[in-house]
Amino acid sequence: MNTLVRMVGMFLFLFLVTHVSEAYNCCPKCGSIDVPYPLSTDDNCGDPRYKVYCNHGILEFLSAIGFYYKILSINPSAYKLIISPPPIQKGTCYSSDFSSEGLKLDENLPFNISTHNTVMLFNCTDRLLYSPLNCSSTSFCRQFEDNVEEGIGCKNTLCCHYLKDSAMTSHMIRIRAVGCTAYTSMVNMKPGSSFDSWTYGIELQWVPPN
Repeated sequence: MNTLVRMVGMFLFLFLVTHVSEAYNCCPKCGSIDVPYPLSTDDNCGDPRYKVYCNHGILEFLSAIGFYYKILSINPSAYKLIISPPPIQKGTCYSSDFSSEGLKLDENLPFNISTHNTVMLFNCTDRLLYSPLNCSSTSFCRQFEDNVEEGIGCKNTLCCHYLKDSAMTSHMIRIRAVGCTAYTSMVNMKPGSSFDSWTYGIELQWVPPN
């Protein structure tokens, strides 16, 4: 009995030490968003490989090119976070990260783009017509152009959409002058859903630390 009690006591001690240590390593809240382990806003908290940035109370994710994206939500139990798609510049059909050629993640870091993102591309060249993307008149992007103020500048351009699946690179959403110049993204879009029910965002996932 004494041996059993000691074993249970040791287990509880190790459990508490592990959780207290992990809680101690959590970073302070940034604005209204909690920063769970392993995400790190400071050298003294979290894991430095999972770097995010708290800029004036706004939690942000930095791309490999140096463009900041606002973090909208974090699901630590699923190892996922959602960043805001870059705005399309008013009166144009160019995303604000066009000079960076879109979103590009550092492949040496533990983040990647999940397969739950439906990406819309705008102001595309005709070469996209030969791709497997949906560039038809029924593409989701047409609803965006017709009903969302941000899409007005893209009307009457070739647009397409696709589901970011595992067959594609999981570290980039690319735009450029010889392809498409703007994009946006929805998370967990359901077939047949109307534009007013879309959840805008780019879902990233991370590999948990060892």
